[in-house]
Amino acid sequence: MDKNSGAWSGRFSEPVDELVKRYTASIPFDYRLAEFDMKGSLAHARMLRHVGVLSAEDLAAIERGMAEILDEIRGGRFQWSLDLEDVHLNIEKALTGKIGDAGKRLHTGRSRNDQVATDVRLYLRDAIDRIQSGIRACQASLLDLADEHAATVMPGFTHLQVAQPVTFGHHMLAYFEMLSRDHGRLADVRKRANRLPLGAAALAGTSYPIDREFVARELGFDGVCENSLDAVSDRDFAIEFSAAASLVMVHLSRLSEELILWMSPRFGFIDLADRFCTGSSIMPQKKNPDVPELVRGKTGRVFGHLMGLLTLMKGQPLAYNKDNQEDKEPLFDTVDTLADTLAIYADMLKGVRVKPEAMRRAAAEGFSTATDLADYLVKKGLPFRDAHEAVARAVRAAETRSCDLGDLTLAELQAFSPLVGEDVFAVLTLEGSLAARNHIGGTAPEQVKAAVARARAALA
Repeated sequence: MDKNSGAWSGRFSEPVDELVKRYTASIPFDYRLAEFDMKGSLAHARMLRHVGVLSAEDLAAIERGMAEILDEIRGGRFQWSLDLEDVHLNIEKALTGKIGDAGKRLHTGRSRNDQVATDVRLYLRDAIDRIQSGIRACQASLLDLADEHAATVMPGFTHLQVAQPVTFGHHMLAYFEMLSRDHGRLADVRKRANRLPLGAAALAGTSYPIDREFVARELGFDGVCENSLDAVSDRDFAIEFSAAASLVMVHLSRLSEELILWMSPRFGFIDLADRFCTGSSIMPQKKNPDVPELVRGKTGRVFGHLMGLLTLMKGQPLAYNKDNQEDKEPLFDTVDTLADTLAIYADMLKGVRVKPEAMRRAAAEGFSTATDLADYLVKKGLPFRDAHEAVARAVRAAETRSCDLGDLTLAELQAFSPLVGEDVFAVLTLEGSLAARNHIGGTAPEQVKAAVARARAALA
């Protein structure tokens, strides 16, 4: 590399080693910040004109040159150079080549340190908006399933053992709630990320009469970073986003695990559309749920990026250090992974085919109405602990006979408690169990329908 081609070349007596050049360059990945970099530069240029540092002619030239570069980038004609190290210098060099000295004046009053911090915040703000839309799309698909299956009985599990009857719609609404929390967390991340670092310059601010609030308004930031040292070195927003993204992936991974289990012949609760599955190279009968399995796998990838970013920042003194160049690849990959996962999930949920008969058979196993029988006895006046013991003995008897509680005769049930009457059999049905839980948050079909209606109104 010509030693006079770098932004700092006058300080050095020999060119950068070729391996060092490749090792330290960020242009192979930070090129994707280009449009955000130009947006920030244009706001900076307009501020410099506003305070009288730039002439009207220079600003017009910068705006014209940036428009040409943007068109080249979008059209795939822009030539990125490794010699110029990063996205900022590539664009600055191209701009100077088009408009001359006006391009060189653009960097007045700023550093690449506050420039890149601004670019990444602009990028992340845009990414959060897209991801929140992806969450809403997934939630809409969940609501469609919940609405359609508000009364479809399935077993609810604890410890992966049949516990109590629920509805498939109620089960889907649990994931709706998880994603609602995720949406809110990302809104919080966006709020803290939406502060302007530009104007901090390298670390101490600038001697030029800049107007940071002007730039903040131009770029839609809620305000400015209050401390110049923190402004250039802070990456909390990237870590916070990665933590929030990890939680979204946790929730999608949990749902993936259930879809995988439910699709297994041992459960047989659902089937996935063929476009989300693959076959086997040797077993012709196989239909593998590859997409949910990959979501589980990619969840670990996102966790790894969070750990990487935390480790990246833990030992850095103030202010900016070259270490921070390593923030972008994990952040970009987290955004890409999460956005793609949400998009494919929203579509995959539309292709879930529920098998109500299999779910009902499973719900009828494992004595899922045992708690209902205990509640019945309590309502008849028996203390709960005594009711629990009586039902436990009834379950043991039914298990010996290989039948369900509802298959025992009235006389057999009365042997465990004389409080049992003819009305007990309505309690021991799956529908009776569901209907009994008729309160906000309960699994009764009418409560599921009401919850779906509230959720649709919230998304509208």
